[in-house]
Amino acid sequence: MTQLKIAVLGGDQRYLTCIEQLKKYAKVYLVGYDVIYKEQNFLLQCVPFEELDALILPIAGLSQDYEVAASYSNERIYLDESYFLRLKKGAQIFTGVASKLLHDTTRQSNAKLIEIFKRDDVAIYNAVPTAEGTIMLAIKHMKQMLYQSRVVLLGFGRVGEIVANRFASLGAEVYVGVRKPEAIAKANSLGYKGFHLNDLTAYINTTDLFINTIPKVILTKDELGLMNRHQLIIDLASMPGGVDFEFAKKNGLHFIHALGIPGKVAPKTAGDIIAKAIIDEMSHIKIEEG
Repeated sequence: MTQLKIAVLGGDQRYLTCIEQLKKYAKVYLVGYDVIYKEQNFLLQCVPFEELDALILPIAGLSQDYEVAASYSNERIYLDESYFLRLKKGAQIFTGVASKLLHDTTRQSNAKLIEIFKRDDVAIYNAVPTAEGTIMLAIKHMKQMLYQSRVVLLGFGRVGEIVANRFASLGAEVYVGVRKPEAIAKANSLGYKGFHLNDLTAYINTTDLFINTIPKVILTKDELGLMNRHQLIIDLASMPGGVDFEFAKKNGLHFIHALGIPGKVAPKTAGDIIAKAIIDEMSHIKIEEG
């Protein structure tokens, strides 16, 4: 049977586990791994783009100058539109969340761009190491123990639900700020204290830890102006985040924009999640008999 061909271009610690999983299913071309996979590392110009079934980019995709982030390479890698145009019809391009630049760059190609982190299953699986990493940050940076601390969680989606559960299990009092009445009801039914985000200022002075999961600025200068330096803010939301970081920094508030927690606290788990999603997406590709 004809073997699938995949190229992995750059990546971080998560991709080390991902690569080992992919090798079980396909011939894998590595670019940007000359530090640790010297014998298996390919130069970009030696990769047969026309034959690839999948092209895997770093979670962040491409930088604004078309650079591919490669944690394990001494060389800088640039990937312009010409490489994508060489991909055959039906090929798949994988990344975490694609920027407008990546969407624009791949639009004219024959390949399909797939954003792994937009899959519901990936988001749910990633929520667990995200919650564990958030607990780690809280224990390290808070001025008191989590037990009996007051935690305000902003947002109650897939990540928010698991974060609330884990903090409550450690004895924290969890307050959940949301907009929809049904979300307030759900938070209350699960043993937390739900409230509408319009009432957030009423919870400022009595809160030890704020955790934001909403990718929209919720903690503005109005809310931040009521906070003190003993309180901790952990923002889990993707860019631009949910905090007025400039105001918080100027006023000496203690905040952490904790991006990519799964890859930092549990890279093996995160790599397995990514590999599973890629293999699932590629499962429909017909392998021709030789």
